[in-house]
Amino acid sequence: MDKFLVRGGRPLKGKIEISGAKNSALPCLAATLLTAETVTLHNVPYVRDLITQRRLLEDLGATVLTPELRTHKVTANNVQIFEAPYELVKTMRASVLALGPLLARFGQAKVSLPGGCAIGTRPIDLHLKAFEALGAVVSLESGDVIARAPDGRLKGAELAFEKVTVTGTENVMMAASLAEGTTIIRNAAMEPEVVDLADLLNKMGARIRGAGTDTIEIDGVETLGAAEHTIIPDRIETGTFIVAAAITNGELEIKNCVPEHLSPVIEKLREAGVEIEEINPSTLLVKRSAGGLKAKDVTTEPHPNFPTDMQAQYMALMTQADGTSVVTETIFENRFMHVGEMQRMGADIHVAGNTATVKGPAKLTGAKVIASDLRASASLVLTALAAEGETLIDRVYHIDRGYETIVRKLRSVGADIERLSDSAVEAEAA
Repeated sequence: MDKFLVRGGRPLKGKIEISGAKNSALPCLAATLLTAETVTLHNVPYVRDLITQRRLLEDLGATVLTPELRTHKVTANNVQIFEAPYELVKTMRASVLALGPLLARFGQAKVSLPGGCAIGTRPIDLHLKAFEALGAVVSLESGDVIARAPDGRLKGAELAFEKVTVTGTENVMMAASLAEGTTIIRNAAMEPEVVDLADLLNKMGARIRGAGTDTIEIDGVETLGAAEHTIIPDRIETGTFIVAAAITNGELEIKNCVPEHLSPVIEKLREAGVEIEEINPSTLLVKRSAGGLKAKDVTTEPHPNFPTDMQAQYMALMTQADGTSVVTETIFENRFMHVGEMQRMGADIHVAGNTATVKGPAKLTGAKVIASDLRASASLVLTALAAEGETLIDRVYHIDRGYETIVRKLRSVGADIERLSDSAVEAEAA
């Protein structure tokens, strides 16, 4: 099992290019199942979750060509299997996004209940209730979700999510694109990734209005067609590298990003003493302010507020800030699993329920730690970069799910980090 060896204490300096958004590419790839024509996606990040999603499409019968590393040309004209098996779904929760497209186009779908990161309960019951509102008959059998459209086609409906759900919004938006009549989704997720998916669907011929607001309207169409689309940059990767610059007291130029997609993160980091200058609409210059880092409280909430996917990275930064900060997690009940590992490195953090109190600045020293999920992995890399001595991070397959060539990117700006592989193969050393 691969590990990262990090020797901390080096300020990061240089330029970093942001990859395409994993959380946008996943639903966009799923959307290719809605048409028999070819959909071309550019800026698809080369990460483990996208490799899994590609395999799922191919297993269903789609043809996936990659004329370039980050370009996928998907043709789903020969899909004859309507099942996402447990062997794939167990490694990636986003596999459930195949449910909506399969159900909408073929009138049937079978998807195993998903697995993925161990960050708490993320039930798909909200998806299933929404599909039932669209006329589907849904049942759970031996760990599988089985859904059918009795008349072969879903019917438009007005529905409201009890709780904001990004994948639920995306799943229903895709399904409703081919439904008969109009669908209105209330309390919809407003994330940029939802907007990106809607943009792709509209290019394919869908009629979607209101993406990016809490009310989305979809007029169903008979068929969808070919399209070409470029995936948006990854806002969470952008935020992670902003923190990397600040926590190491370095200076990074972060390119190919969309600052407005992470406005709440940038605003909070500026409050905490991080200088973030917009050089142009897609480039940020980041460094620690002359006054140093200051402790600031943060609460995770659905977009357009502070994202849960930046909570662990922000907590890493707060270990080096002057004062006491309180980090409150409202999205997932088990997303403080990184705290114990940070404590092993010297962080002064106390957890009570869904809040973590961080006292800084703490003297961090290298240790052996274990990553528990994707964003926890990133936060441990950040903590290790700021620590004295060597840190060995185990189970880094989590970070491979969402960060493209992170070792190579960090090494290019001065980090002393390497991947240790049991097979002695260093995939990112090139």
